[in-house]
Amino acid sequence: MADTPPASADAPPTEVDVVVVGGGPAGLSAALNLARARASVVVVDAGRPRNAATLRSHGFLTRDGVSPLELRKLARAELTAYPNVTVYDRIAATALLEKDCGDGRRFIAALSGRGASIPPAVSARSVLVATGLRETLPDIPSLRAFYGMTVFSCAACDAWELQDRPLALIGETPDLAVRARLIARWTDRLTVFTHGSDAVNTVEEAELAASGIVVERRRIDDLEGDRGAVSAVRLQGGGRVEVDGGFVRPQWHPALDFLGGLDLERDGFGNLVTDRSGRTSVRGLYAAGDAASPGPQQLIVAAGQGARAAAVLVHDLVGVRTAH
Repeated sequence: MADTPPASADAPPTEVDVVVVGGGPAGLSAALNLARARASVVVVDAGRPRNAATLRSHGFLTRDGVSPLELRKLARAELTAYPNVTVYDRIAATALLEKDCGDGRRFIAALSGRGASIPPAVSARSVLVATGLRETLPDIPSLRAFYGMTVFSCAACDAWELQDRPLALIGETPDLAVRARLIARWTDRLTVFTHGSDAVNTVEEAELAASGIVVERRRIDDLEGDRGAVSAVRLQGGGRVEVDGGFVRPQWHPALDFLGGLDLERDGFGNLVTDRSGRTSVRGLYAAGDAASPGPQQLIVAAGQGARAAAVLVHDLVGVRTAH
């Protein structure tokens, strides 16, 4: 079936109170709380979660060790109890614009995807952005084969299972030394691989060495291992470092291309700047989860942000000012 065409004057958009763009923990948590406040909600989920490669997620109260996909499945099932929520799966928001209507200003979200029942656009009084991030890993041939199984990006999420083992930290960003000091909480056998970059300066290298952390500046040829279990980092020019797991620092990019038509305040990484309640610089538009500054968060933190933003959004819709 062909992709849904763009909105046109001949196809008036579906009208709801809130459009939630993004179907991860932040977006689904927001949708649940908005539903319970009797708001009509459309959730637009492109179906490309950043943690799709992760077998188990951790730190989520009552769900420690659950698959991220299972967590999404459980959340989706809970939303089916609320007839005022519609979830559009594998559908992307391609544009978001403001429009003055007879009953006030509204947001028009243009949609694209496969499905005859999907409207070309949705009109809403408010929008909550929870699109998360895209990530680019260092250019190492076999890295994806281990990512999410024995090589991870979040120490708070996954370091417990790797504690006291020889570990690698791979990255090319200026915060690599900071991450190394954090990961050293779980192991005293850590090697930092800069993959030929200048991510760690000489002062930082000396500080890390004083803590027993080795810095390896040569480029990585590849990772060795079997069935998702990494066993060594092989270096260009010869040499290998044996490891039992590790962490990588991806390059993160906000998935916010659809917001190009709005003048929104962003931080230095391109994430949306919000107040403590999730309000962005555009009235009626909110953000939660990884799309909002400061960026990547644990799943439970993102879910909490979604719930808080939903509560504030409802208060704003009815004109009630609270302490939020």
